[in-house]
Amino acid sequence: MSTAFTLDLETGFRGLLESGGVSPGISRLIWLPLPMLLVLVAAVVGVLVTVWLERKISAAVQQRIGPEYAGALGILQPLADGLKLLVKEDIVPARADGLLFTLGPVLVVVPVILSWLIVPFGQNLLISNVGVGIFLWVALSSIQPIGLLMSGYSSNNKYSLLGGLRAAAQSISYEIPLALAVLAVVMMTNSLSTVDIVDQQTGAGILSWNIWRQPVGFLIFWICALAECERLPFDLPEAEEELVAGYQTEYAGMKFALFYLGSYINLVLSALLVAVLYLGGWGFPLPVETLAGWLGQPIDAPLVQVITGSVGIVMTVLKAYVLVFTAILLRWTVPRVRIDQLLDFGWKFLLPIALVNLLVTAALKLAFPAVFGG
Repeated sequence: MSTAFTLDLETGFRGLLESGGVSPGISRLIWLPLPMLLVLVAAVVGVLVTVWLERKISAAVQQRIGPEYAGALGILQPLADGLKLLVKEDIVPARADGLLFTLGPVLVVVPVILSWLIVPFGQNLLISNVGVGIFLWVALSSIQPIGLLMSGYSSNNKYSLLGGLRAAAQSISYEIPLALAVLAVVMMTNSLSTVDIVDQQTGAGILSWNIWRQPVGFLIFWICALAECERLPFDLPEAEEELVAGYQTEYAGMKFALFYLGSYINLVLSALLVAVLYLGGWGFPLPVETLAGWLGQPIDAPLVQVITGSVGIVMTVLKAYVLVFTAILLRWTVPRVRIDQLLDFGWKFLLPIALVNLLVTAALKLAFPAVFGG
């Protein structure tokens, strides 16, 4: 039996306004920009936390101290970096295509931020519960390589162009196995909705999480997500030793910052989606019935609902940041692969395994419908 946490942000906010005499139409107009603002704030805060973690974890791995002077434990260092990039001069090369040069970073960042709309932190704690949420995310993520290729081409620099071409080739190579891994989860759930996917993983606590039914899919998805985010060992498009930072070479100031912003937002988003698809999302290791029994309350009691909703948000973020920690640790412990090795790994290894995983999932769904969502 799944939890039915009933908090609905839109209904509660509009009800509060309408109780104060605001008409339904005006309350809806006031609500419309708030979800996007909320997503933007959440994404930026996630980036600031991740950048700080990146610096401190990399320092610990290399037995250094890391940032410690800008705020307590250096927590204000990401803000200092952002402020520095914000006030730096924005330079456009004389022979660059100015329009495409400006649009490139925008096309990289905007689809990633829009993808946050489908991430659920609770039963009704998400911005948009569209029925095709996973399909929408796959579609939006496929726009990012266009921005990278556009940035490399418009810079009128051979290193930048090579970086852009590498980024496009890498994204195409890893997008297909990633989509096949997601398709296996969708097949078991019979739904493209992120909320339905999490609901299907509730009932038996940690034992009902998809990672036990899709261990191969989990590994494929996480490897492909790291490649999509251009994290080591897959950061070939911006390999400093070979391409002088690739498609970012000619960028400065805030346009340069947008690439890093998009990369880190995408990393946190990918971690959240892994938590939703494979680690039970807002579900926590104990079944809700057990928690209600400890409190001596029925499962639909307000106290149980508030506790499960609050713990659900914490669990979603906690699972995501365990994965972010893993990604940062990988960056500082694994050497970079060559571009031919990267493409071979995507096309000749991950793609066949993802196809086999999909076929095996279909067979198990027919053979054991009670376990694999028949």
